[in-house]
Amino acid sequence: MFSMTPEFIAIWIAWLMAGGSPGPATMGIAGTAMSEGRRPALAFALGILVGSASWGIAAAIGLSAVMLANVWVFEILRYAGAAYLGWLALKVAKRAMDADATAPAGTPFKGSFGALFVKGAAVHITNPKAILSWASIYAIVAPADATPSTLFGYFGALFAGSILIFIGYAFLFSSPAIVRGYRRASRVFDLAFAGFFGFAAFKILTAKLET
Repeated sequence: MFSMTPEFIAIWIAWLMAGGSPGPATMGIAGTAMSEGRRPALAFALGILVGSASWGIAAAIGLSAVMLANVWVFEILRYAGAAYLGWLALKVAKRAMDADATAPAGTPFKGSFGALFVKGAAVHITNPKAILSWASIYAIVAPADATPSTLFGYFGALFAGSILIFIGYAFLFSSPAIVRGYRRASRVFDLAFAGFFGFAAFKILTAKLET
């Protein structure tokens, strides 16, 4: 049964930070917001959200059947989720140490509202990391005997976090003041992200070892 436990809240925060870390989706939204404005960035972000929801629902439907039949799949995905968070920690730490960490971020996309929506959806649907992220997070937060209703409860909470991140990027990066502040503090943000990802991966692994 889905429940907002302290452990889930910690993982939910990690999900937000992972979603907000540099990647094709976030950098596409940021770049579009900075070059084209808020409305085009929102169109691109809505497309990203449709792509994210597609993978999230697909993972929930697939995992609910697979995990009930094969508990070992759940165990593999749990470790894969911890490994993914550890990889994110290393990636973001490397970015923080990079001499060009404060360089302008973003990949601008152009077109009509509909075209930008389609481009956003395509960016996320064609990104294999998206479904791996959903599958891994389900394995981390859900019990091995999770039912479809439980997984869809987690989907709702996690997708709400994705909405906050992607729509938030469209609003934030269309503000010149926010962009200037982000560029000045990007190294600090990246170091904080790296530390949190590493801590989350450690907690997942040690919790599993204690069971």
